[in-house]
Amino acid sequence: MKHRTFLTWFTLGHFANDWSVTSLWLIVPTVGIVMELSPAEVGLLFTICNIGGALAYLPAGILADHVSNRGRLLVATFWWVAVGYLLASMAPGFWSLALLLAVAGMGDAAWHPIATGVLARENRERRAHVLGIHAIGGSLAEVLSPLAVGFLLAYIDWRGALALSALPAALMGVCFFWVARAIPRVERKLVSKQDMLGLLNMWRRGNGLRMVMMICLYNMALMALLSMIPLYLADRHGFGPEAAGVAFSAMLIVGTLAQPWVGKISDIIGRRPVVVVGNLAAALAGALLVFQPSLWVMIAAMMVAVAALDAIRAAILAGAVDHTGHSEGTTLGLAFVLLDGVGALGAVLAGIAAGFSWPHMFGLAAAFSFAAAVLGFVTVFGRHIPKDEPPIDRERQRLSAARDAK
Repeated sequence: MKHRTFLTWFTLGHFANDWSVTSLWLIVPTVGIVMELSPAEVGLLFTICNIGGALAYLPAGILADHVSNRGRLLVATFWWVAVGYLLASMAPGFWSLALLLAVAGMGDAAWHPIATGVLARENRERRAHVLGIHAIGGSLAEVLSPLAVGFLLAYIDWRGALALSALPAALMGVCFFWVARAIPRVERKLVSKQDMLGLLNMWRRGNGLRMVMMICLYNMALMALLSMIPLYLADRHGFGPEAAGVAFSAMLIVGTLAQPWVGKISDIIGRRPVVVVGNLAAALAGALLVFQPSLWVMIAAMMVAVAALDAIRAAILAGAVDHTGHSEGTTLGLAFVLLDGVGALGAVLAGIAAGFSWPHMFGLAAAFSFAAAVLGFVTVFGRHIPKDEPPIDRERQRLSAARDAK
């Protein structure tokens, strides 16, 4: 299969798997209105969904590095998503809905480290660029799904809209049987405790720890904005589902289109300037939102903040792989755990802040972005690794030497 066709199918697969989960940006606030939930409870529902998905990232990443037939794993993610969200549409109450959405989100979560691990492994010299192209699929889903759901909610209830959102994953689950056969196989190997300890040790101190904190704060800012903006537009400006869907989609489109371009720039000039500028732009836009200017200025500032954060995602993921230089699937699985697991706390914290006032919520998002920019500035990206000595081997040697010394 030609490289461009291969990448196109991965982008479409990302689009189909993310369609259901991105529909929640409009469905969950609607559930909040129907069930008379507080902003904190709406944020909690988003957080539970993302933490559930985060539980699947690392196991899926480990499988991607150790299972030969990765195509079969990718096919399974589509059917998990389709069945999971269909069952969630039948949930009778808040906690059952939260649990079923969390379980359904595991299928979508599993796609990401497996698919991005394949792409990062096959495109070592332009990781951020191909990850940016792959990200277009998820970002287009994030743009088009809320737009479609916004109009659907004008005619059907949230249960019907959620059930219909499972359709793209089911269709792609059929189409991907053909694509899966063309995915290059890798040597099957057992999971080594020593390798896992070596990988984790690269993240728990020094530069690795700074990168972990930066990734978490970056996505806490993004989650705070995405989870609360539709609720804010409905609460303060009386937007209906259609209008909120249009506004929300417009905010995401710029960052969506910019991801491959920004990723390619980071491949050329380095990760640090891209990460710092993106987070700093979001922080400044968030600071403007604290002062609650006119509606159109608010929407423009929201667009800048969301687009700036969305555009640098591929560069951040590529930076994580650069840091380890090995075990792409496992590394990306860990990065996604930080993004959608720890980073998901941004939604519930933003909901709590919104309980005080909307300026408090926007101020919190701006603070997260500014802290991520500072950490990005002091983090060393793109370590120079000799080709004949992967960092995982160096870490293994360090651990062995430490044991011998004892």
